[in-house]
Amino acid sequence: MKKRQLLILSSCLTLLFSCNQKKEVKEETTATETTEVTQPKTYAEISVKEGGKWNDRKYEGGTFVNKDSINLPAEHTDHSWYIRYEGPGWESNKIGYRLYLDWRNAIDIYGKKTDSIVLPQVGQDGFESYHHMSDWGMDILKVKKGLGIGSIGRWVDKEVLHFNNVEATTAKVENNENNSVIHVNYKGWETAGKKTDLSSTLTIFPDDRYTKHTIQTSEALEGICTGIVKLENTTKHVKTSTTKKWAYMATYGVQTLVPDHLGMAIFYPIDAVAKTFDWEQDHLIEFKPTTEAISFYFLGAWEKEKDGIKTEADFIAYLDQLLERLDKENTLDK
Repeated sequence: MKKRQLLILSSCLTLLFSCNQKKEVKEETTATETTEVTQPKTYAEISVKEGGKWNDRKYEGGTFVNKDSINLPAEHTDHSWYIRYEGPGWESNKIGYRLYLDWRNAIDIYGKKTDSIVLPQVGQDGFESYHHMSDWGMDILKVKKGLGIGSIGRWVDKEVLHFNNVEATTAKVENNENNSVIHVNYKGWETAGKKTDLSSTLTIFPDDRYTKHTIQTSEALEGICTGIVKLENTTKHVKTSTTKKWAYMATYGVQTLVPDHLGMAIFYPIDAVAKTFDWEQDHLIEFKPTTEAISFYFLGAWEKEKDGIKTEADFIAYLDQLLERLDKENTLDK
């Protein structure tokens, strides 16, 4: 403030009042800056209906309520209208995913046109809107009868068996400072006369597209597998790391509901894998029988995501960078 040449009492009082006001404003601004909340870059949720009732295998009425964990009701199946967007969802500031928490057990992709968290608003108005383009994006993957991306099945007698027979399923969500996690436990999963308990942990990290999927079975069964849904007009890519510890399987092409370009990939530890092969529904990675935990990574990269990957060449370059990182660090965790 400029010095006044004539110092009179009224001026001094005015100056004193002005300074006090500035001090108060500065203190308020500092307090606001200190309490500013950083927006999360990852999020996981599961939301079920309450206040309605079951009518055979359909849930009628009620409103969606977010839960930290759920025990899946025996009545629940596909299109029961009980779980918002049919299962748990998780996202980063790049991409989102959802798991069909029913016999299909497939993982679908939400393409995002924003870097903000969007899942809390998805499916609040029903089960159709997120299949159409909105300001935030949409459900983009053609899952069909396949595994989607990175989910689990069992290869028996030349087909992938899904989760048609399970004694009990529980799901839990966890939101941490540096990641968000979905835990799913399947008790008594029966395929071809064999039973096992399966735990599945899905972890997503800030500023990236990939999910870490850690699975563990109580029985060492042959045929436990993961994969990528097999769609027409796509190119398949495979590559092994320099040390031959890790490899990836990937597809790229027009494979969305939009339709437009999407790249998908799974990074897997070579020592844990029995073989890779294709069948009519999926590109498959079959694991060796074990009761030890196995971790792998899967991702989608949509051309319309904010600052997204626009070409196949750029997609492969991105995968190669991640493969090199896995080769050196043996993890993509943050």
